[in-house]
Amino acid sequence: MTPQFDNDSRKSNHSLRLAIAFAVATGLGTGILTARQVRAATDKPAVITIDNFTFGPANLTVPAGTTVTWTNHDDIPHSIVATDKAFRSAALDTNDSYTFTFKTAGTFAYFCGLHPHMTGKVIVTP
Repeated sequence: MTPQFDNDSRKSNHSLRLAIAFAVATGLGTGILTARQVRAATDKPAVITIDNFTFGPANLTVPAGTTVTWTNHDDIPHSIVATDKAFRSAALDTNDSYTFTFKTAGTFAYFCGLHPHMTGKVIVTP
């Protein structure tokens, strides 16, 4: 004897399959987005230069997971200090560098610990 199913049961199974397919597709889409972010973070170096008592660029936008490098091109020392104390470099002499990896999204304001009028921001996107 062949089992009989009513239309409601078929609709229910179809809806369940659609829901599962959507969940899988959404999960894969999220994985692809994360891979793109990782690739963006590794393809293009995130560099901030210190020159003539300024950070350049003053505002840098990067995806989460990016390592940012500050390099001092001035003839005097500078340091990088996050206003929220998330990171802090030692004094950087000419051509010295400091790196920090931004793992979470947010806006991270910073300044030179030796010359507080020098300021900048790193904006980290999810």
